Amino acid sequence: MPSDPATDCASLAALQQGDTTALNRLIARWQRPLLSYAYRYLQNSADAHDVVANVFVRLYQNRDRFREDTNLSAWLFTTLTNLCHNHHRWKRRHPAVSLDTPSHETDDGRDLPPFPDLASDEPEPGVTVARDELERAVREAIASLPPDLRSAVLLHHYQHLSYREIAEIVRCSERGVETRLYRARQLLRVTLAAYIREASSC
Repeated sequence: MPSDPATDCASLAALQQGDTTALNRLIARWQRPLLSYAYRYLQNSADAHDVVANVFVRLYQNRDRFREDTNLSAWLFTTLTNLCHNHHRWKRRHPAVSLDTPSHETDDGRDLPPFPDLASDEPEPGVTVARDELERAVREAIASLPPDLRSAVLLHHYQHLSYREIAEIVRCSERGVETRLYRARQLLRVTLAAYIREASSC
């Protein structure tokens, strides 16, 4: 993910001075990691794009409130986490059939063609199916975690943020982040163990 606070600060300063192209530069730098996080959280491409777009709208609306020492990374992921949590909660109250096909999207949020080339160096179909099923099981296991644990897992294992960075985003201590990750791993171990047992019995 991007890691250049000086560039972010320069772009924020330019945006505050009326340079609207600075917003485009920030979007170019941050859209991919934000989409990756939002997609893993929400498991829906359209929803992920919507909440990320909302993050950038809020960034522009709040541009004059940022200070010179603002940690943009923390602000972006904090805002996105809150939006994802609220959206996920709303979707649970208003369930609908998803038309998404998660296997057609990469980890960084880029769409893939719906039909792969027939001639390829991909593994045998049986291997591919088993791998896809495991990946789906992992996605579903993460999605089933409580929001605070899910955020910690996504930020640490997929966005590769440190405990300190995650603590700033989720507003808890570094020890609290460590505890959340431990609890998340325990729950995932139980959930995936059940999946593995079921798969091995087939």
